This record gives sequence, C-alpha cells and structure tokens, in this order.
Amino acid sequence: MLKFAICVGAAALCGVSASLPAQPVPKDYPNKPIRVVVPSPPGGPPDLIIRMLMPKLSAVLGQSLVIDNRTGAGGVVGTNFVAPAAPDGYTWLFTTASHTNTPPFNKNVPFDPVRDFSHVSLVAQNFGQALIVPPGFPARTVQELIALARQQPGKLNYGSAGIGTASHIPAEVMKSMSGTDIVGVQYRGVPEVITDLLGGRIEMFFVGTQIALPLIQAGKVRALALTGAKRWKGLPDVPTMQEAGFKDYNLINWFGLWLPAGASRALVARLHAETVKALADAEVRQQFDVQGLEAVGSKPDDFARFVAKESAFMIEFARRIETAGK
Repeated sequence: MLKFAICVGAAALCGVSASLPAQPVPKDYPNKPIRVVVPSPPGGPPDLIIRMLMPKLSAVLGQSLVIDNRTGAGGVVGTNFVAPAAPDGYTWLFTTASHTNTPPFNKNVPFDPVRDFSHVSLVAQNFGQALIVPPGFPARTVQELIALARQQPGKLNYGSAGIGTASHIPAEVMKSMSGTDIVGVQYRGVPEVITDLLGGRIEMFFVGTQIALPLIQAGKVRALALTGAKRWKGLPDVPTMQEAGFKDYNLINWFGLWLPAGASRALVARLHAETVKALADAEVRQQFDVQGLEAVGSKPDDFARFVAKESAFMIEFARRIETAGK
C-alpha cells in the first residue's frame, strides 16, 4: 500500500519559468480559422469546456475556432499532433490534467509536457471526480465498495479514459490506499466508459461532475463520493473521499490551454488576455457554476510553473505505483 498525501491540481505554483521569443504578434492575427485540438472524444469534459468559451473567443478574435477531437492513448495522439506544429497561434491544445499525468505511465510518449509547449493559461478546475456506479450495484457507500472488493479480489472492474487520465489516477490511488485488487479497463474516451457502465460491463467510474450530474439526476447511476477536499453544492449529499475514510485524498481535475513551444511571448500574452476576458463573462461563469467548475485564468509563467510541479508529482507517483506493484 502506498502512503502519501494526494493533492493534484492545487494552486500552489512553483518551479520553472517559460522563456519565450519577444517578436510581436502579426497585426493581422488571426487571419484564418484557428484549430483547437482536444485530445479526447466529443462530449468529454475538455470538449464541453472549450465549447463554452468558443463563442466569446471567436467574437473577440474575429475568426472561428474549429474543434479537432484527436483521440487515443489517453490524450497522447492529439497532444503529440500539437507539439511539432508551427507556433504561430493557429494550432491550440486544450486538454486536462492528463497532459502531465499520462507521460509518466507511458515510456513511449514522444513529447515533454513542460518543454514542448508554450503555456497560455490554467483555464478551470473542478471539485473532483465523482465515483459513480450502476443503480443496482450492491455497495451504497465507498466503505461498502472496499469491503466488496476485498471479498472478491480481481472481480470488480473500473473504467478509465486511458492511462494517466483523471479517471485512471483516482482509481489507482483508491486501490493503493485501500490495498484492494480492482481491475482497470482502459477505453478510448469518456463516452465509451459511460456506455459500458450503463450496460453493466464495468462496476465503477471516476468522472467529472459535469458528466456525472445529468446521469445521476436521471437515475442512471449513483454517486458514492467526490475526490476533491470539499463537497460540491450541485451534489450536496455526496460525501468526499476524505469523509469516506481516505485521509489526505484530494484529487481534482484541471483544464488548460497551450500552444506549441516557441510561440512568442506577445502571442501568448494576447491569447491569455482574451481567455481571461472570456472566463470573466457572466454567461460563461454561470455555465461553469452549473457544471461544477471554477474559472482560473492563471498567468502564463504561473501556469508553466504549475505544469512543471504537476509533472514532477506524477513522475514520482508513477514510480511509487510501479514499485508497489513489484
């Protein structure tokens, strides 16, 4: 069993600072549509969030944003498409904490999440993932789930949207802290996991509140806990994992915006400023609130330091998981 405090996504920012070229933004930028690569399927949390921001950003930039859902390998496929792209502002990356979570678990990832990107802004974070199960699942609390897993080692399955994603890490932390044998089943994206959960082919899934809430309200799933440190007003009766007996368990998901490495400081500053304006919009704030999201809008250098810290944490976490499994 692993013993350590978990606090992924906290806003303590320290580490490295980005060094960017000083050339100005072209006066006609942007003069064509902008490709926004989301390395997960349509309907997933990052896809929903960037679509909330699109109308505001398109209006101020005077060009359309075209979402390109390039899926596969827990976000690696889409992210690796952006890394070598021209740093001219016409290719963006919008993704989740999987940006730093996935590489330590996959030795073949061809990019560095810190070095190979220009960091624009930490856009949003949630109150944690919801641990959801089918309505007929016999365990009605996390404690009952753990007891069931101990009675039937290797028999229960959790789904995730890929190694290192925000649905994979919480499950592995729960397993390591409880000493249980629950089998992970990897999928291409969140919609596929939901399909199999509803179909009874897996027993549990850690997913963002914006995805979980309508399923809970429709009675299609039950929520046993949230992974953040505090309850969310949208699910006031759902306890946190800490309340369920997992001391120091605090895992939230976060969402950020990047350009390929080498983008000019002026370009990054321009896109950061426009993102912050969009996040301050009352309509966007209301949409975020309903979905259980908090707008952030951190400065580029702060975001670079944040990504570096998250990356270092996940490298150490992956090492401990690997050591514990031997």
